[in-house]
Amino acid sequence: MTEKQRTISKPVSVTGKGLHTGIDATLTFYPAPENSGYQFRRIDLKDKPIVKAQVENVVDTSRGTAIEENGVRINTVEHVLAALSGLQIDNALIELNGPETPIVDGSSKAFVEALIEAGITEQNAERYYYHIREKIEFKNPEKGIEIVVYPDDKFSVNVLIDYDSKVLTNQYATLDSLEEFKDNISCCRTFVFLHELEQLVKHNLIKGGDMKNAIVIIDKAISQDELDKLASLFNKPKVQVKPQGILNNLELYYPNEPARHKLLDFIGDLALIGCPIKGRIVAKKPGHLSNTEFAKIIRKFVKKDKNKPHVPNYDPNKEPIMDIIKIKKMLPHRYPFLLVDKIIEMTDTTVVGIKNVTNNENFFMGHFPAEPVMPGVLIIEAMAQVGGLLVLSGVPDPENYSTYFLKINNVRFKDKVVPGDTLILKLELVDAVRRGVCTVKATAFVGDTIVTEAELMAQIVKNKSNS
Repeated sequence: MTEKQRTISKPVSVTGKGLHTGIDATLTFYPAPENSGYQFRRIDLKDKPIVKAQVENVVDTSRGTAIEENGVRINTVEHVLAALSGLQIDNALIELNGPETPIVDGSSKAFVEALIEAGITEQNAERYYYHIREKIEFKNPEKGIEIVVYPDDKFSVNVLIDYDSKVLTNQYATLDSLEEFKDNISCCRTFVFLHELEQLVKHNLIKGGDMKNAIVIIDKAISQDELDKLASLFNKPKVQVKPQGILNNLELYYPNEPARHKLLDFIGDLALIGCPIKGRIVAKKPGHLSNTEFAKIIRKFVKKDKNKPHVPNYDPNKEPIMDIIKIKKMLPHRYPFLLVDKIIEMTDTTVVGIKNVTNNENFFMGHFPAEPVMPGVLIIEAMAQVGGLLVLSGVPDPENYSTYFLKINNVRFKDKVVPGDTLILKLELVDAVRRGVCTVKATAFVGDTIVTEAELMAQIVKNKSNS
């Protein structure tokens, strides 16, 4: 089953201060066209410039992820992007009237709630996934950072954090599916150690920080004078340290909320790849720098993959949509001219079929005895039969119809097909079927290699024997 891209149904806004700038900002999500991805628009600047949420545009990861394009910058994008990605929204325009997104409560919760309020709309275009085909990793041995993704048929993330702290001990968080993001991850807030907080204040940062948007971890002895200064900093009458070593500014949602927040950040940073992936990720001690460096590595694979036609995923263990019995009920072809063994994918506009090529094919007796090669015309015929199954599947009584060639264009034979090969035949409708005439783009693969391409035009004709 293919999945469709999604956007939101109507505009919706979130207002708050930027964490580091302290500037009041309103962020508004808008519906966006198919294949546009995530784009920020600075409406406070002349000409309202766009900044694409792509990992190539990352310029700073010191205290959050900042992106910049043509000199226009957006700070602290990770929680916004995590909300979009976590809800599996593919396309959105994000208008912002300042340089930094609102920090709100330090999580993605407000953004998730706003997006759900706006509603999610399915679009016509198919969602593109990058399928991890081999182990890919990023390592920083000096800091003990390791992020690895393994091939899998779904997306999942495991995160381990370790700060060498008696208070914040090793923590582990997991996300087995994005369906879990809203309820289990989106509300988890950012955290900061007290010694970091002091440095941030010294450097004139966290101007928008308050006692409501961060878990403050106390990992050293602290005097009452220091606590009073901290209370004054955040305009609070009094603050205390809880027995578990965190400030009494808020209650934890989960014992491992810091690890869950790191997972939230990871989802947001990974959204900068530009498309969802399918793979199992294990991230040890992730941070914004390592997250975005890992995203850059994956992005290179995505670009390479998008520059070549998508090879259908063929799993011989998976039950086909049509086996040879069903195929023979729809096609009139029989031995030795039935050249499709099964159908593994089918939508209203695409179909993927399989032809197993063996040395027992009768045409190999003469083409060629010493070096058998499947004739190109028979590859075209195999394509046509797969395409015939696609168009005939839309006819109430397909057994009473046949498809006939009208035209063949732009045929390219790029590699040989020999005994032992498995032909993967992908056919896509170019236009809607009109008056029984259809045009399809046909591609034949052996493994990841394109062996033949063609454009085929055919007509559906009722069999005379059934007239």
